[in-house]
Amino acid sequence: MAIPIKNLELAQIMKILDTYDIRNVNERVKKAPDKTELQAALTEHIDSVNFSMKSVLGIDIRGYGSFDDFEQPLIPILYQILFDEAIELALENLEFTFQKYDKQKIKGHTISTGDGGFIIFDTPLHSLLFASCFAIALRLYNAYHLYPKLRAAIGEINLRYAITYDRIYKIEDNFYGRSLINNSRIIGKDNLNRCLVDEGSYQWFLLNIDGLENLQVMGIHELANIHEFQDYDISLVSGRNSFFEEKENTRNFGIINSDILKIGMIQSKNTLLNVYNLHIQVSLLRDDDEGGSAAITVSLGNLNTTGI
Repeated sequence: MAIPIKNLELAQIMKILDTYDIRNVNERVKKAPDKTELQAALTEHIDSVNFSMKSVLGIDIRGYGSFDDFEQPLIPILYQILFDEAIELALENLEFTFQKYDKQKIKGHTISTGDGGFIIFDTPLHSLLFASCFAIALRLYNAYHLYPKLRAAIGEINLRYAITYDRIYKIEDNFYGRSLINNSRIIGKDNLNRCLVDEGSYQWFLLNIDGLENLQVMGIHELANIHEFQDYDISLVSGRNSFFEEKENTRNFGIINSDILKIGMIQSKNTLLNVYNLHIQVSLLRDDDEGGSAAITVSLGNLNTTGI
């Protein structure tokens, strides 16, 4: 059951400051003030224990600065095209897991960086599935299926991803919190097109589906048992849930492979972060122009753990 993101009201915080503090102090002789009352009032209002646990998906176009003057202004436009395509893929192919999302909500929980962005979801599973949709959109572009002339003009691009799970809060219309901070630090350490996962995300999958490796065998009915999905409309498991095809034998489509490798502790500034390298493969059927369909198989991340 998803908990709404806590919104810290700036006006209320300023009211507390005006009550327990002084805006300007111009005394010649000063001493350290007593912070007890102010700290107690702020602590009661902020109550960080009740901040929402949310997953952040960070996406970054690798090597943006190396593009020429012609290509650079087109990169943010291309990112938006891929973003919109990924949203359509998620909403069309993942009816059960994305039933509480629409295009407006996903975009409303996004922090754009021009050549990428940070997207806030309820769970690490949502982040991983959306990253997979983004990888499919990227493959369609790189393989000249999506705006082929634009592909010829800009060239091939590669993305790097990071998934984190920690606390998030809002002040007015802006998002803050450790999940965003850690995501930015993790994705900044990567110099390849990997998908890196933090300890919180890894533990979430371990608790809910016995580990990330099980994504390749989990069916949609099993995923419906996840705690956060208990208030979801169960009838939608019969809808289009292409990533979790349920077969008695080998799965032909959906998530067909999932590998997780522990990298270990990395240091970013003064923070130590436990990081894992994720590689999954997704196979989907897509409609062609002649009324038929063709399979497309893509990888999210890769198995290379060097250079982090």
